[in-house]
Amino acid sequence: MNRPHPPRVAVIEAVARALAEDIGPLGDLTASLIPADAVATAAFVVRGDGILAGTACAAESFHQIDRTVKVEWANDDGDTIVAGSVIGRVSGPLASLLTGERTALNFLQHLAGIATLTSRYVRAARAGRRSTQVWDTRKTTPGLRALEKAAVRAGGGANHRGSLSDFILVKDNHLAGLSITDAVARARSMWPGRTVEVECDTLAQLHEALAAGASMVLLDNMTPVEVAEAVQLVGGRLPVEVSGGVTLDTIGAYAAAGADLISVGGLTNSAPVLDIGLDLID
Repeated sequence: MNRPHPPRVAVIEAVARALAEDIGPLGDLTASLIPADAVATAAFVVRGDGILAGTACAAESFHQIDRTVKVEWANDDGDTIVAGSVIGRVSGPLASLLTGERTALNFLQHLAGIATLTSRYVRAARAGRRSTQVWDTRKTTPGLRALEKAAVRAGGGANHRGSLSDFILVKDNHLAGLSITDAVARARSMWPGRTVEVECDTLAQLHEALAAGASMVLLDNMTPVEVAEAVQLVGGRLPVEVSGGVTLDTIGAYAAAGADLISVGGLTNSAPVLDIGLDLID
């Protein structure tokens, strides 16, 4: 199942690191001025249209500060949200709300931004070929990969390798000391049953990858015309991935050229945040 939420342990660990960074050794000095008996409710208000992601991290940000804080969501990750809407509420001691506000919003805005950008790429790709999948890459924020890849799923995309252990991807730098044929043969010998993908910059490399028995191929920095020629050469024998400089303006053409998968590093390393605020309502 293409679950939009990240693993629980990843949420707990990422939030703990973020809070330690934000609060510092002496605690929230300003929030300490608030009377201990002051309570409040605040609403998460969306300032722009997009796709929601990051709710688990936002809630965990408050829960790690104060287990008495109550967080309720009107929407879930993967939902379409519109400017002006209230997507959730948080209530409890005012000092706790103020201490957790920035960390919660940082996660929510960043991850919703990734989901929103991903959804735009997915729509653009499907306009070219409905079956084409949009993939992310390993170009993620260190320590936040599981969260960011979950946000990609929330936006309708799919995940490429989560780590170097997932499967074998032979790229150009790996070929400095061995051929494609040798690389595939050694991969089959060392890791039988694992997917072996080969990056191809030219049709000659594609011919070699097919002859060597690659599980799938990655066409790197080719034009849509070149991709169409490569897809015809593959003839449906294995999945074809496209990567390298794909934009919202060009992804439809790559999909129409027959790409099964299109990977976009910008989903995770260049997505603008989705503006979401936390407004006190009483």
